[in-house]
Amino acid sequence: MTTGNYPDTSSSTNTATAYNDDDDDDDDKPERGLSHVPQRYVLNPLHRSVSDPQAADVPVVDLADLHKGPAQRSTVIQGIKNACLHHGFFQVVNHGICQSVLDGVMESAKGFFELPEEEKLKYISKDVHKPVRCGTSLKDQADKVQFWRVFLKHYAHPVSQWIDLWPNDPPNYRKNMGEYSAEVMNLAIELMEAITESLGLGPNYLGKEMEEGMQVIILNCYPPCPDPRLALGLPPHSDYSCFTILLQSSQGLEIKDFLDGEWKVVPHKVDGSLQVHIGDHLEVLSNGIYRSLIHRATLNSEKNRISIASLHSMGLEKKMVTAAELVDEQHPRGYRESSFKDFLNFLATVDGSEGKSFLDSLKITN
Repeated sequence: MTTGNYPDTSSSTNTATAYNDDDDDDDDKPERGLSHVPQRYVLNPLHRSVSDPQAADVPVVDLADLHKGPAQRSTVIQGIKNACLHHGFFQVVNHGICQSVLDGVMESAKGFFELPEEEKLKYISKDVHKPVRCGTSLKDQADKVQFWRVFLKHYAHPVSQWIDLWPNDPPNYRKNMGEYSAEVMNLAIELMEAITESLGLGPNYLGKEMEEGMQVIILNCYPPCPDPRLALGLPPHSDYSCFTILLQSSQGLEIKDFLDGEWKVVPHKVDGSLQVHIGDHLEVLSNGIYRSLIHRATLNSEKNRISIASLHSMGLEKKMVTAAELVDEQHPRGYRESSFKDFLNFLATVDGSEGKSFLDSLKITN
């Protein structure tokens, strides 16, 4: 996904090239089909993706048994616990969202990015607090190092509150995105119940807070890059949310493996599965038992890659705190409380390429 904590990619020791004002040209945006990689997108070789990364071990959780009975539910909960502990992510199948809804929202996302530029310009903004905004890189030309993506972000829950602010082009955008947003929100509530149960907190620990919480939909388009070895679509980061549910059109997501710290590619499966990433607020809630996933977006030279991330957290100003049940003398509280609004305020004041971490700002150090 797509917003959160970014390791340093811009200091003199970490980048191959410094930011050049002469290179800051709107004609050098990636969606323009460039024949070269502008200097401001070029990363230090140490921070580039390798050409043939190892495939990640992807835990798959079948949600079909979640409501079949205590024994079957217990098996699913244990599978989610193992995935959160050892991987920080998992894929879900039999999640209840039909393929036609997934196909429809992906079609609408592709349609938005194919619109004439003047249509997309209606939503351009560098104000991270706006409920609907479009841009490039992390903060649309504001970062010292740029990243090869175009994005559209908008709030989505409840759909009725936000849908009139969404794009109405392509014509089916609001219908398809509305259906997907509502269904993935229901899935998120179900997943949160399972995750808190896996922590020993019970399924209803955050039920109401999630039902009344925030859902931010982020559409990412990673255009073909003339030399994918030189740049990234998004730098290594974790998501601020409790978790992110991700739908993607093709391979390009890489995760930092919990076990060996190596970057590994997540194989793309065209089977209706969805990816779930543990975010910063679940790390805070669990007192570090579950860690947020570090991931990045890589590029290809052949076609657009589209991802649709649904980030789920509590209400805008609702503070996530570490569960008291997970704090004791041997495991003291390790994190300060924070809200989605706190994250937005943090994001507004930092250069995302400089490595300042929202999660690190929450950690309590002795």
